Amino acid sequence: MRAIPNLLGTTLAASLLLAPAAQAAEATRIPDAVVETATQLRETALASDLGYRITESLTTEIGPRLPGSEADARAVQWAKAKFEALGYDKVWLEPVTFPKWERRSESARVTGRYAQPLSVTALGGSPGGTVEAEVVRFPDLAALEAAPAGSLDGRIAFIDYKMERARDGSGYGPGSRVRSRGPSAAIRAGAIGYLMRSAGTDSHRNPHTGITRFDEGLEPIPSAALSVPDADQLARLLALGQPVTVRLALDCGWDGEATSHNVIGEITGSSKPDEVVLIGGHLDSWDLGTGAIDDGAGVGLTMAAGKLIGDLDRAPARTIRVVAFANEEQGLWGGKAYAEKYADEVRKHQIAAESDFGAGRIYAISTGAPDYAQGAVKRIAQVLAPLGIEYAGDRGGPGPDISPFAAGGLAWARLAQDGTDYFDLHHTPDDTFDKIDPAALAQNVAAYAVFAYLAASAEGDFGSGTKADADGDADGK
Repeated sequence: MRAIPNLLGTTLAASLLLAPAAQAAEATRIPDAVVETATQLRETALASDLGYRITESLTTEIGPRLPGSEADARAVQWAKAKFEALGYDKVWLEPVTFPKWERRSESARVTGRYAQPLSVTALGGSPGGTVEAEVVRFPDLAALEAAPAGSLDGRIAFIDYKMERARDGSGYGPGSRVRSRGPSAAIRAGAIGYLMRSAGTDSHRNPHTGITRFDEGLEPIPSAALSVPDADQLARLLALGQPVTVRLALDCGWDGEATSHNVIGEITGSSKPDEVVLIGGHLDSWDLGTGAIDDGAGVGLTMAAGKLIGDLDRAPARTIRVVAFANEEQGLWGGKAYAEKYADEVRKHQIAAESDFGAGRIYAISTGAPDYAQGAVKRIAQVLAPLGIEYAGDRGGPGPDISPFAAGGLAWARLAQDGTDYFDLHHTPDDTFDKIDPAALAQNVAAYAVFAYLAASAEGDFGSGTKADADGDADGK
């Protein structure tokens, strides 16, 4: 806080300006009594398989949940019924409308001298169409973006960029930009089709889907991702020095609008019910797997955390709000709708945290809260420490669906999960329930329950409404 000089003749107006600043600087506290309850809550959650069973229910009874699909609509009703069965005090739906994209079929094969099939999946947002043309390889996005206009006339662009594995998922940024920006760069160079090495870290013959974008004024072209082994195979064929032709056939595309819903459940606060601590994940998924790690686990573990807080003899001061967000995958539609609806209530939101990075163990907690609240965050971290979680200051940023609201001043927390193998499974047919470790998921439930309970019990705030601070993914994953 900027110092204000103590001068004779300081006006009354200046002293009034000082008062809110001094009040804002008062340290946020976590009372001892609630720490004891949080410690007991942590152990109860660790011994519970509730989050695992909720995730099993979603992925088994509903399966893949492509936004706007019939399964997506069933997932909304499943989530509403699950909140009610878990005993949440209040449950409701909020509509979210968005463009509807459908996948029907997809295939690719090398033709001519080296004829053989390739394993591909259409990128979300790609148009349908069949193209057969010579392939030109580029090592990365920058190389394709530097290609002169017309240099790829009548050909297929192929970016062969290898994503790097990292516990915090930091390799995904460059990989996802190949997916989101590559097709437009290919069109500008004259290409009639686009292929990319999947944004993934596995070695399985499973391509990774995900949303792409086409810049305004460009005519979209069929765009797809190759599995990692198939990208390697295509690169080896091109290295032989002879022209390689590929036939890419996609049946997919936009089909009007659809309406889904954010599904919301609340455990009512005991003394400040109009103030909320928000946790959640996104209800939709891509259609290749059953959306277990992305993001069935996030929905399951946050639902379970809220339920366990609701089972306490006394609720925390503030309300616990759990949100199963609609259509994160294709553009944060549910998160944006929530931020718009509650824009005038940002100060009523104490803090928010989203689970959308799989089901690996949480290893750190960080927040964008101001200095006066960091002591309270450290106190929360102390209760989380037996779970193997360390305090990490302000490292990282808000989860995808809360990032639009964080841009408007919502205080955020990040419970960082170990994502070392997350991009082996992400957006592939391998994203299925068997990949979830029950013990790791229970640790997540315990962490979210402790975090939400203590944040809702804090004396003071975490800075919502005092600044805009968003580092999340602006377009979904």
